[in-house]
Amino acid sequence: MTEPSQGWIEDRVHRFPIRIYYQDTDVSGVVYHANYLNFLERGRTEYLRCLGISKNTLNRENPDAYAAFAIRDLSMEFLRPAVLDDSLLVHSVGKDVKGASCRIAQEIWRGTDLLVKAELRVVFLSVDLKPKRVPEDFKRHFRATIPGQTAEP
Repeated sequence: MTEPSQGWIEDRVHRFPIRIYYQDTDVSGVVYHANYLNFLERGRTEYLRCLGISKNTLNRENPDAYAAFAIRDLSMEFLRPAVLDDSLLVHSVGKDVKGASCRIAQEIWRGTDLLVKAELRVVFLSVDLKPKRVPEDFKRHFRATIPGQTAEP
């Protein structure tokens, strides 16, 4: 059995494929608006996984190392609807990383049609759910995919 797709990084943009199933749509066969958040979450999770940052790297047993990611703020723009059986690509790209947070821009595409644009800030949290500085190795991996930046600060 093969591993599920984690997508790929091309030209510093992570691309993650999504297929639209019946469960994703409303009665009219159009994707329900809240489901786009799920698609973005999957794309973002796989983007971080491609960078070597996964839930497995976040260790609750070691409070000094443990942290979680949480959305601090999010803006979305719905441009066109997706429908049943569409094949989509979620694009994720780093914008910046500072202190305890990073910004990520995401888009959802169907072929050459841009359907959704989003930008969000993700905060890094300690085991007691307080903001915590993003570890240097995470920053280095993340910076390597930000257009116009290198892995070093």
